[in-house]
Amino acid sequence: MSHIGIRDTQRPEPDQLLADIADYVLNFTAGSNTARETARHCLMDTLACGMQALSYPACTRLLGPVVPGASMSNGARVPGTDYELDPVQAAFNIGAMIRWLDFNDTWLAAEWGHPSDNLGGILATADYLSRQHIRGGKPPLTMGDVLTAMIKAHEIQGVIALENSFNRVGLDHVLLVRVATTAAVTAMLGGNRDEVINAVSNAWIDGGALRTYRHAPNTGSRKSWAAGDATSRGVRLALMAMRGEMGYPSALSAKAWGYYDVLFKGKPFSFSQGFDSYVMENILFKISFPAEFHAQTAVECAMALHNEAKNRLAQIDKITIETQEAGVRIIDKTGPLNNPADRDHCIQYMVAIPLIFGHLTAADYEDDIASDSRVDALRNNMEVRENERFSKDYLDPEKRAIGNAVQIFYKDGSSSERIEVEYPIGHRRRRNEGIPVLIDKFERSLAEQFPTQQCEAIKQACTDQGQLEAMSVNEFVDLWIK
Repeated sequence: MSHIGIRDTQRPEPDQLLADIADYVLNFTAGSNTARETARHCLMDTLACGMQALSYPACTRLLGPVVPGASMSNGARVPGTDYELDPVQAAFNIGAMIRWLDFNDTWLAAEWGHPSDNLGGILATADYLSRQHIRGGKPPLTMGDVLTAMIKAHEIQGVIALENSFNRVGLDHVLLVRVATTAAVTAMLGGNRDEVINAVSNAWIDGGALRTYRHAPNTGSRKSWAAGDATSRGVRLALMAMRGEMGYPSALSAKAWGYYDVLFKGKPFSFSQGFDSYVMENILFKISFPAEFHAQTAVECAMALHNEAKNRLAQIDKITIETQEAGVRIIDKTGPLNNPADRDHCIQYMVAIPLIFGHLTAADYEDDIASDSRVDALRNNMEVRENERFSKDYLDPEKRAIGNAVQIFYKDGSSSERIEVEYPIGHRRRRNEGIPVLIDKFERSLAEQFPTQQCEAIKQACTDQGQLEAMSVNEFVDLWIK
C-alpha cells in the first residue's frame, strides 16, 4: 500500500486561480462597449435557443419543479413557461432549454464549450434577487447587471479553456460552467472575496462529469441537460457560501488530493492572459445551423454544393471533408447513429443533410429524416481527414478559425469545386454579416412561442442597448412568461 506521508496541517493561502477569479468578479467593471453590445446580442440569441427547445417534448418533460407542485412564490420565473421556482431549479430549467438543441454560442480553444450556458444561473438568480429586493423595499437588479455577469462568466470559462484541455483527460467542459456560474452568482449575491473563493473552491472539488454521454457508443440526451445541471449547481454552491459554508484554499494544488493531482495528471493550469472581456468580444454564435461548432463551416460548404449535388446524389463516388484535428477527434463518426444527440455530433450527417435537402434544422436530426436511405448512402461515401492548416489556424489567437472544406467526386470522373470556408458566420470577423441573421433567428424563435403583441414587446426591450441595461430584471423576465 502506498503511503502518502504526514501532511502539514497549516491551511495555505488560496490557490492563485481562486484568488484571481474572486478579484475579477468583484472588481471588473466590464465597461467595453463592444463586450456589452455583444452580450446583448448573446442574451437575445441564448433565449432564442431556449424558446426553440420548448417545441421538443424531450426537453419540456424535464422542466418545472423537481416534484409536482413545488413552486415558490416570488421565486425565479422560467421564460416561455409559467413556472415560478427556487433559483437553483430555475437555473436548471433555463440552462437545459438553452443547451437542448446545441444552438447557443460556442468557444473553441484547447477546451471547447458554450459560455452562454451560464445564463441559466445568472438570469435565475438575478430574477429571484430582484423579486426579493422589491419585497424588501429595495431596488431590483437591472439587465445591465445581467450583461455584466454574462461578460464575467464568459471570460472565466473561456480563458481557462484557452490552454487547458479537459477533454483530453476525459472530462466534460460543463465543469467550467459550474465554476464560472459559481463565481458570477456569488458576486451577484453580494459575496465578499472570501465567500467567492469558498464557493469556487467547492466548484472545483466537485470534480468533472465524464464525457461518456457525448461519444459513441453512449451518445445521449444528457449532453443536452448537463450544462443546466452545472449552472444550477453553481447557484447552489454560491447560496451555500453566502450562508457561511467553508471553502478549501488549495482545492486545486493540494498534493495527492487536489484537482491537479487527482484529475489533471498532476499538471497545473496554464495561462497566457488574465481576465478581461476578450471572450465575450470574440464569442462564436451559432446562428445558421444547430450543429456542433467544429462542423459549422462544413455545413456552409455543403449548402454551397447543394444545387449541384441534389440531382446527382446517385452518381456520387466519394465526398472528402477536410477539418481540424478537434473535428476529426470528436465528430468523425461511422456506423449507426442512434438518436438526435448522436446525429448532431456527426460531421458526415451534418454534411449529408444540406447536400440532400438544402437546409439543416433541429428537426433534421429526428428519426423521420435520419431514416431516409440517401443519408447513410452519402455518409458511407465520405472520407474525413485533418487539414493541418485548419488545425493551426484553429489555435492561432489572432485567427481562431474553424475551417472546413468539402469536395464531391462523381463516378464519371468529374468533381465539384472544392469549397472551403475558414470562418463561420457567427465569427467575430463576420459580425456585420452575422448579426442580422442572429436577429432573424431571435424573431423567428419568439414567433414560435408568443402572440404578436408579446413578441413586439420583447423585441422592443432588446433592441436598444441603453433601454435594456436600465430595465429591471423582473420586468424583463415578465415579458417572457406565458
